[in-house]
Amino acid sequence: MAKKLANQTAIVTGAASGIGKAIANKLSEEGATVYAFDLNERLLRNLLNGHANHVTPVTIDVTQEQQVKKEIQKIINKERKVDILVNCVGITGITNTKSHLVDEENLRLVFDVNFMSCFYTSKAVVPTMLENRYGRILHLASIAGKEGNAGMLAYSASKAALIGMTKVQGSEYAETGITVNAMAPAVIRTPLVDNMPDEQVKYMTDKIPMKRCGTLDEAANLAMYIVSPENSFTTGFTFDLSGGRARY
Repeated sequence: MAKKLANQTAIVTGAASGIGKAIANKLSEEGATVYAFDLNERLLRNLLNGHANHVTPVTIDVTQEQQVKKEIQKIINKERKVDILVNCVGITGITNTKSHLVDEENLRLVFDVNFMSCFYTSKAVVPTMLENRYGRILHLASIAGKEGNAGMLAYSASKAALIGMTKVQGSEYAETGITVNAMAPAVIRTPLVDNMPDEQVKYMTDKIPMKRCGTLDEAANLAMYIVSPENSFTTGFTFDLSGGRARY
């Protein structure tokens, strides 16, 4: 049976672990040539897991625009196109902190990783997508970007900004064959969540009607649909992955 993403080229940021790793592997399984961006070279090497023919690890700091432009141009020169961009890179920053106590340096770091990197990567791939009149961009947002989690100002605000950018980009490129969407998970069991204080995780999980964390497979399967050719009439939208917490 033909694979859904055969002959497509994909970039996944934050691909060395968690949701990014799950999505990178899923896209590879469906036939895409995947370039896995991450700063953690050791974890990137472990990503391959039998996908070596379709996954190329790229060690990169996606908060540095010139690095992003250089690496993406190399991919375009080799593959002649980028069909899919999935921005999964993200950090929570310091959590369990009231807004008036938030450290400005940490706030800027979270925005650099969670928002600016997504701006840089999408800015770099859109021209080639416009040339080919086809593209799929997915930004990994969060339920925190819709509702705001107490004690997580930097994270919540950066994800809200990402949702805002998704709406703008979706509108701007709606007639070009490019779709730009976001996905808003609640609590998915990942290393990022494992590093949060227990009380912060409990605060978030208690708000989920299903009373459980989401799984990496659930995230990867939804992402697969969003970036597939089948998703041709939805753009500028934030897909729910929250176990019923978000109903709008």
